[in-house]
Amino acid sequence: MMGDSILNLVRNHATQTPGAPCLSFETETLNYGDMYQRCRRVAQALAQQGVKAGDRVAILARNSPAQYELLFGCGIIGAILLPVNWRLAPREVADILADAEPSLLIIEGDFRDLLAEAEMPIETMDLHADYPAWREAASAEAPEQPITPDTPALMLYTSGTTGRPRGAVLSHRNLSYMNRMAGELWDFPADGVNLVAMPLFHIGGIGYGLSAFGRGGHTVLMQQVIPVDIVEAIRQHRVTHGFFVPTVIQMLMEVPGVAEMNMSSLKCMLYGGAPIGEAVLKRAMEMFRCGFIHCYGMTETAGTVITLVPEDHDPGGPRAHRLRSCGLPMPWAELALINPETGEAVSTGDVGEIRIRSAVNMLGYWNKPEETAKTITSDGWLCTGDAAYQDADGYVYIHDRFKDMIVSGGENIYPTEIENALFEHPGVAQVAVIGVAHQRWGETPKAFVVAREGARLSEAELIQFTRDRLAHYKCPTSVAFVAALPVNGAGKILKKEMRNPFWLKDNV
Repeated sequence: MMGDSILNLVRNHATQTPGAPCLSFETETLNYGDMYQRCRRVAQALAQQGVKAGDRVAILARNSPAQYELLFGCGIIGAILLPVNWRLAPREVADILADAEPSLLIIEGDFRDLLAEAEMPIETMDLHADYPAWREAASAEAPEQPITPDTPALMLYTSGTTGRPRGAVLSHRNLSYMNRMAGELWDFPADGVNLVAMPLFHIGGIGYGLSAFGRGGHTVLMQQVIPVDIVEAIRQHRVTHGFFVPTVIQMLMEVPGVAEMNMSSLKCMLYGGAPIGEAVLKRAMEMFRCGFIHCYGMTETAGTVITLVPEDHDPGGPRAHRLRSCGLPMPWAELALINPETGEAVSTGDVGEIRIRSAVNMLGYWNKPEETAKTITSDGWLCTGDAAYQDADGYVYIHDRFKDMIVSGGENIYPTEIENALFEHPGVAQVAVIGVAHQRWGETPKAFVVAREGARLSEAELIQFTRDRLAHYKCPTSVAFVAALPVNGAGKILKKEMRNPFWLKDNV
């Protein structure tokens, strides 16, 4: 069978070690043989449902084995899985469904209210009431469709700079690299146990979760992030590896009694998705006493493309300065730092935009050729929008972002989304949103509002106004009312100036 297929991640071990534990969720553990049979039944059931190669199958639900059954089942027939973020507002969910036009939506009953603004008719299936019987009624003899490395397998939506959702389309080849990453860089053994707690609508959840499958290891899947349950799962299942965003690592350290718990099974804790404070990282290293790996990447690169290995986590040694680095590019990823204004490469030590050329780069954005062309150059370089510099040894240090994206608790938030929502309020004349430091979440959105003449606005009113239109994690946690926003001669708002403490002091 062809190597660049995600099907091989589970199929090979279903043949070689069918009785080995594959996936544990709550009180159930599936071995590789059982898991592969489920995936084949799902494939057959989808085909009987009329799902064809290239069709999208959406799931709106918290983490469950169904996401992986559907991912592999879709892979067998050449369909595309679309996990939808259940933290979004109904309007945002409606936009995604309208853009993707899925043939089938599998939904957890709790989230049916999120379909309130979906105007298109979508065939739905309840995850708990209908899905298990639907799957088990199908034969495990599903006919496989011809799959190439570039066959789309997964679509994950991100917000663009305009605030409109964009579906990043990832191929079998993109996702199959997770196996190589786990073996070559994370030292994941065949008897390893991988904990997956991050949401499966993120690449750091569903993509990272593939790492154990390819190694023949055991995946422990959490329904959602509950720190005390994660700590208990590590202890109970003797977890060896896990990926967490920095805020979750902080939460784990706050679990009562965690310092006294036996976590000797942990070999490696991977982290990324947002900046981490050096003090937090050092404390975590002391508490968990395992290797740490920093992962830099994005949905559009199918996850990690730059990594800082455990040997470079050396707080008291000669490499202590590398704790501020995100590491070195993966062997299969070319990196360039480019001045976005000139298109020229910058010198060592100078700041440029991170660009990546790799086999893990996405195929493109769904139905958005212009957005794709802005992100991926004609010669295959993906423009990340992140600003960084390299030292003489090639280590990459994130400096800032050329784009205005805010990273709060590992979630990407584009200020434009918030600004567009606030502009709908009749009392708002001008608005600009920036990210400000937050002790727990790293960053949080702050809105600066110029009120219309005669309007009487309050911070609480505007925050609630955005909550009625956006996912709560995207909403500003504070609003400042100002007489004017700083602009240049062309009238463009100068957000760089707004981040200046002196401007904040004089205007807020």
